[in-house]
Amino acid sequence: MKFNYGKLFSRKVTPQSQAIPGSTQVPNSAGGYGWPVDDWMRLERFLVLGSEGGSYYATERALTRANAEAVERCIQTDGRRVVERIVAVSDAGRAPKNDPAIFALAMAAKLGDFETRRAAQSALPKVCRIGTHLMHFAEFVQAFGGWGRGTRSAVARWYNDKPVAKLAYQLVKYQTRDGWSNRDLLRLAHPKAATAEHDALYRWVVRGELPEATPDGLRIVEAFERAKRATDAAEIVRLISEHDLPRECVPTQHLGDARVWEALLEKMPMTALIRNLATMTRVGLVKPLGRATATVVERLRDGKRLADARLHPIAILAAQLTYAAGRGARGQHEWTPVQAVVDALDDAFYATFRHVEPARTRTLLALDVSGSMDGGQVAGVPGLTPRMASAAMALVTAATEKQHAFVAFQTQLTALSISPRWRLDRVVKAIGGMPFGGTDCAQPMLWALKQRVEVDTFVIYTDSETWFGGIHPAQALREYRQRTGIAAKLVVVGMVSNGFSIADPNDAGMLDAVGFDTATPAVIADFARTKARERL
Repeated sequence: MKFNYGKLFSRKVTPQSQAIPGSTQVPNSAGGYGWPVDDWMRLERFLVLGSEGGSYYATERALTRANAEAVERCIQTDGRRVVERIVAVSDAGRAPKNDPAIFALAMAAKLGDFETRRAAQSALPKVCRIGTHLMHFAEFVQAFGGWGRGTRSAVARWYNDKPVAKLAYQLVKYQTRDGWSNRDLLRLAHPKAATAEHDALYRWVVRGELPEATPDGLRIVEAFERAKRATDAAEIVRLISEHDLPRECVPTQHLGDARVWEALLEKMPMTALIRNLATMTRVGLVKPLGRATATVVERLRDGKRLADARLHPIAILAAQLTYAAGRGARGQHEWTPVQAVVDALDDAFYATFRHVEPARTRTLLALDVSGSMDGGQVAGVPGLTPRMASAAMALVTAATEKQHAFVAFQTQLTALSISPRWRLDRVVKAIGGMPFGGTDCAQPMLWALKQRVEVDTFVIYTDSETWFGGIHPAQALREYRQRTGIAAKLVVVGMVSNGFSIADPNDAGMLDAVGFDTATPAVIADFARTKARERL
């Protein structure tokens, strides 16, 4: 038999356990090879996905350390650009949690050059919009050298620049977080009060003193102090109605009363609303055909309210999965879900993504269901693995593109009968119950070629830890293009903030996108719609 050197050294067909000859591929964590993403893509993944819960291959500590090192390199390269990216992701509500953005901002504020530090300090109110965020920032700053004059000035401005009534609301609602309190922050920042009312507010925070004649801006503080001494729910209801007290100001013993929750619901912020759906149902306020239920459903279907609140799809998904289950993650409380609320949460999930103009291309939505996609958590949501989250995210593109099909793959591929009309919990349950296996991200292209399925855009939701197959995904895509004559594109939606991708950075028809960035479905459609910058 003639010896075939081409089978052992080929740029067209290379086992995933080896690097493609002449490429810049590096070993991934699973024993295969992929392309390293640059630090700026790593920054983007970290800002959106974070590292909470770690991944299948990396502990929470290791993943955080690797991401932090990439962020620091970006800061040293172009710190102002880093700050701009942080603000862009945080201010638009593109990430499930704001903590990664706050952490990166603290790094920029302490590790950057003078211009970077000044930009980070100026961006503080845009990224740290509420008291909780500010206390997170204070804690993160400790890890990078503590408080300097710039940090003190930035925190002082955060307090002083707010109108006193809005600041008072922040101070009663967010009193302590991460071992920090407003008293701690004010003592460290030592702001020179912008107005007499600010001064009175600071005295209350630091010394517990309120002036005899309470200024209008401090009425909520006075109501908060009275709520502490209230002996019956009727008084709490009156204080809530007259002064817009938030839930955090209500003594625990009154939080089991439906009348209290009815008063809170009147002006309840959207984030608080979805977090307290189970409680409002359990105490009997939210019930079938109830007036409060109609209010909740109407608000959940109000796109403007959702956008103004910066509610992220992950928050909606987590709420929907928990609420529909009828019991909390720790099993301490149970309730009977109201179907109208479950359906409204489903609608809200789609509404929280940006409007997407369909690309009108033939789209194959390929979900990586291998074992590694079942490790870790997305945004720290208990039980929400990258495998489950990718299915939910793919539904947004499926709802946009009429010509689509779903497949799930590991070392083999399974065609899925999933409809965008299915509820989120049904889709997540279906994907969660599929068998595990190794990872072969070339499967979607190989399947489409074998089955003669015409695809314009392959969208693969994965952690890019591919290792099993006899051909790399990028090579399989090029073979598909050559044999079908279709200039097919590949979008790789990274569901974990690691440093790998199966997309060839030198191929204009391949794109890296970040999983659960609210902008990603629109990015996918835009990329699918436009012609490649060069011949594929």
